[in-house]
Amino acid sequence: MSKLIFFVDDDKMILNLLEYTFQSRKSYTVKTFFSGEKCIENLKQNPDLIVLDHILSGSGGGRMNGLETLKEIRRHNAEVPVIILTGHGNDELLSEFMDNGASRFLTKDHFFIDSLIETLDQLLP
Repeated sequence: MSKLIFFVDDDKMILNLLEYTFQSRKSYTVKTFFSGEKCIENLKQNPDLIVLDHILSGSGGGRMNGLETLKEIRRHNAEVPVIILTGHGNDELLSEFMDNGASRFLTKDHFFIDSLIETLDQLLP
């Protein structure tokens, strides 16, 4: 059976890369969203896993940032694994996301696609 994965990022190139990489792997169905709001609107589709950018274009333009989105996801669904992707990880950020229910925290380095593939294989057997 196909596993539904949500990718939420405000960077179109990252979303295209993730969609291209995972759409063809195993039996994943991929949905991409440019904002936390769009992700939340679509939670009724019951994703098996969500990959969420930690920043998004939130906290300013009236849009939710990654942490706000995570908190809102948890209000709707306490069980779905949420992997946080960040361009600049630090321990304070890591613990704040983990305290709010993130499953994993991955840094967008040169190998993050490999790390993400490995993490998905662990979380979606």
